[in-house]
Amino acid sequence: MPDPLSDDEIGLLLEVLDLARAGDTERLAELLDAGVPVNLTNASGDSLLILAAYHAHQDTVRLLVDRGADTERVNDRGQTALGAAVFRQETGIVELLLAAGADPRHGGRSAIEVARFFQLEEMLRLLGERGDGDGPAG
Repeated sequence: MPDPLSDDEIGLLLEVLDLARAGDTERLAELLDAGVPVNLTNASGDSLLILAAYHAHQDTVRLLVDRGADTERVNDRGQTALGAAVFRQETGIVELLLAAGADPRHGGRSAIEVARFFQLEEMLRLLGERGDGDGPAG
């Protein structure tokens, strides 16, 4: 069993989560280079990618995707980074995550479900869905 983390180590991990929230892409890249896991999550299951997407930091999302962040990671509320970006109506981030292979149907509250619930027609179009509930556009 590994030794428990020190207060300094816990502080650093909390700082990393704050960097994703704040969109400090440069500092986050330095810490990832130093060995911080790209799929680090907080106590609620929010990954760095989910935090960056929710807080609308496209450059940070790009960094994390480029570093191999799991686009399918689901937090404790069933939400994904794609669902967060849809909720925030961040077209560029939605497109980036879709291009990286994020599944709009994945999660307990999928990106499609979020877009339908909040009647986000533009987001539904980006996700390849019609807003009328009839499934994939075609």
